[in-house]
Amino acid sequence: MPTDLIIDAERTGRLTDRLFESTIGALELYSVYLGAELGLYQVLHERGPLTPGELASAAGIAPRYAREWLEQQAVAAFLDVEEQAAGERRFSLPPEHARVLVHADDPAYVAPFGHLVAGIGGVLDLVAHAYRTGGGVPYSSYGRAFRHGQGHINRPAFTHDLTGEWLRALPDVAERLRSAPAPRVADVGCGQGWSTLALARAFPNARVDGLDLDAASVTDARANAEEAGLDDRIRVLHADVTRLPETGPYDLVIILEALHDLARPVEALRAMRAALTEGGAVLVADERVADTFTAPGDPVERLMYGWSVTHCLPTQLVEQPTAATGAVIRADTVREHASAAGFARCEVLPVENDFFRFYRLDG
Repeated sequence: MPTDLIIDAERTGRLTDRLFESTIGALELYSVYLGAELGLYQVLHERGPLTPGELASAAGIAPRYAREWLEQQAVAAFLDVEEQAAGERRFSLPPEHARVLVHADDPAYVAPFGHLVAGIGGVLDLVAHAYRTGGGVPYSSYGRAFRHGQGHINRPAFTHDLTGEWLRALPDVAERLRSAPAPRVADVGCGQGWSTLALARAFPNARVDGLDLDAASVTDARANAEEAGLDDRIRVLHADVTRLPETGPYDLVIILEALHDLARPVEALRAMRAALTEGGAVLVADERVADTFTAPGDPVERLMYGWSVTHCLPTQLVEQPTAATGAVIRADTVREHASAAGFARCEVLPVENDFFRFYRLDG
């Protein structure tokens, strides 16, 4: 360090404090993972308030772990605690927090962040190796935890907003799906199928094809369709998007928070265009990042770059050649891809959302 360098101690302190708070946040997300994975929140929601012994018995975990986890959750203000006689404590999950931690279709449900962080934590050594070699980390390496987290963090929006506000921004397409005798929809990168299910429920005349390259996600989506009693109108294909023209034509093709993950996005969009019926459209939802690089960034920009450096970019560098977009896909990039794929129009839709920007592709 140069001897004449002037150090701003307050700036140093701010970053120290921020990383300290981030450490607390990361550890608390791991505790949320444990609570969700072991069913502890669900038991508390259904049976609470409970003592540590009662939670241990109901959830099938060791009593000592139950006590430590409950105390940590109360200290973090996730749970409420009541002191009983003889030093006994009863812990409860307030209904306001049950929305966040238990109810999977609630718009406030963000417990899956714990699974997402746990999935990344399990492969950080592989990510570091990829940084050194320039290679990638397969999506499957992130495991069930990440797959569950990714599917369920978007589940509320896909369940409620997709067939509501989002498709209202494509009124002609929505009307076709309602009124046509047998409309067809393709859900590219369907993951665990929550968006596929929502479309099939909202449009009873429609047949919906979900496509995904991840075999485990396809298995999950098929099981979810069967459990919902919709497997007669939903077909989940373990297939690349370039197969879409073979399985079409479609009145609507959607790709939700997945365009940025594709190694060859222009080729994929070209296949979607070729798979459309006359008058059909493609709906793209992807990250609502800033129009241009700006540092420091706002919380959404920080979040998207965080996913990018630990997950999105490593998974995209497995396949070669690759666009290597990362998670931070800006509006101009989507427009460029759409134009290169042959679309006559790429319109940013007037849908307000904190995390997603929406595009309609035609022609």
